[in-house]
Amino acid sequence: MNYLSNSPSSFRRLTIRSKSGSQSAPVRRSFTRTVTYSSPTTASGWLNKSAPSKMPEEGDQLDFSLLDAISDEFKVTRTDEKEKLIDLNNRFVSYIEKVRSMEQQNKILQAELQELKGKGSSKIGSVFEQELKKLRQEVDQISKEKARIEVERDNLLDDVHKLKAKLRNEIQQREDAENTLSDFREDVDEATLACVDLQRKIDALQDEIAFLKKLHEEEIHDLESQGQNQHTRIEMDVARPDLSSALHEARSQFDKLAARNITETEEWYKSKVSGLTQNIARSNEALRQAKQEASDYRREAQALKCEVEALKSSKDFLERQKNEMEDQFNKETAKFQETILQLEDEIQNMTEQMTHRLSEYQDLLKVKMALDAEITTYRKLLESEENRYSMTAPPSPLHLQGVELERSKPPEIQSPKRTLSMKTIEMKDGEVLSETSQEFELQISDAHTEVNQD
Repeated sequence: MNYLSNSPSSFRRLTIRSKSGSQSAPVRRSFTRTVTYSSPTTASGWLNKSAPSKMPEEGDQLDFSLLDAISDEFKVTRTDEKEKLIDLNNRFVSYIEKVRSMEQQNKILQAELQELKGKGSSKIGSVFEQELKKLRQEVDQISKEKARIEVERDNLLDDVHKLKAKLRNEIQQREDAENTLSDFREDVDEATLACVDLQRKIDALQDEIAFLKKLHEEEIHDLESQGQNQHTRIEMDVARPDLSSALHEARSQFDKLAARNITETEEWYKSKVSGLTQNIARSNEALRQAKQEASDYRREAQALKCEVEALKSSKDFLERQKNEMEDQFNKETAKFQETILQLEDEIQNMTEQMTHRLSEYQDLLKVKMALDAEITTYRKLLESEENRYSMTAPPSPLHLQGVELERSKPPEIQSPKRTLSMKTIEMKDGEVLSETSQEFELQISDAHTEVNQD
C-alpha cells in the first residue's frame, strides 16, 4: 500500500509492501525503512493504494495469490519510484553539498570584504591624501611664486613707466635745447653777419679815413704851397688866421673820433663775439650733456627693455609651467577620482554580491530548516510506525538502513489487526501552517513485509 501526503512546502510518500510466498514454506518477515526528501511542491494530499481495495477482515488471512498476480505495470511503477527516490536522494546530497560550499564561499567573501573595508580603503585613502597634500603644497608654492613674480613685474612696469616718463622729459628737454641751440646758431649767424658788416664798415671807414687823410694832406700841401706864394701878400694885406693849426687840430680831433669809434666798435664786436661764444659753448655743453643723457637713457631703456623681455619670457614660461602643472594636477585628480569611483563601485558590487549571497544563504538556511523540520517529522512518523509495528508484530527480519536482523518464525502466527496513522503537516518557511492526521486499519498475514518512504 502506498500513502502519499503533499503540502505547499513538502510532500511525503509512505509505501507498505507485502510479499506472499507459499503457505507451506517457512515465512520470513522483513521491514525496510528508507527516509528520503524532495524539493517543496504544491499539491493536495492523496492516498494511493496499489494493493486490493478490499481491506481484510479480522481473523481472515491475506490472499497471497492476488499478490502474485501483480501486473507488470505496477512493477514498472515501483521501479520508477525507486529510481526517482535514488535521484531525489542524490539531489538532496548535492543540494546539501552546495549549501555547505556556499556557506564556505560566503565566509571567504565576508573575510575578504572585512579585509578590504579595513585595509584597502584606509590604504588608498592615505595614499590619495598624501598625493593630494603634496599637490596642494606644490600648487601653493607655485601660487606664491606667481604672486611674487607678478609683484616684481608690476614694480618693473612702474619703473619702466617712470623711466619712459623721464625719457620723454629728457627728449623734450633735448628738443628744447636743440631749439635753443638753433636759436643761438641763428644769433651767431646774425652776429657773424653783423661782425662782417662792421668789419666791412670799419674797412670802408679806414679807407675813407685814409682817403680823407690823403686828401687833407694834399690840401694842406696845396695850401702850404699857396701860402708860401702868397705869404708876402697876405702879410701885407691882412693878418689871416693860422689854418695849419686849425687843420692840425681838426685832424687830431678826427683821428681821436675815428680811434674812439674803432675802439668802441672793436669792444662791441669782441663783447658780442665773446657772449655768442659763451652761449655757443654753453649750448654745446648742454647739447653734449643732453646727448650723453639721451645715450645713457637709451642704453638704460634698452637694458630695461631687454630685462622686460626676459621677465616676459620668464613669466610666459612660468605661466606655461603653471598651466601644465594645473593640467597634470587635474588629470591626476581625475585619475584618483576615477580610481576612488572604481573602488567604490567594486565595494558596492561586492556589497551587493555579499547581500545577494547572504540572501541566498538565508533562503538556503530557511530551506534547510524546513528540510530539517520535515526530516524530524518523517523521523517521528517512521518511529511511531516502527513502534506500533514492533509492539504488535512478532519477531521478524528488520532492515534498518542497510542493517538486517533475522529471527525464525514460530510455528503458528496469528494475523493481528494493525492501525496505520498518517499525519500530514503543511509547512512554509519552517513554520507549521496546518496539521491533519488519518488512521487506517490493516490486517497483516504471514508474509514478508517492507516499509518504504519515498
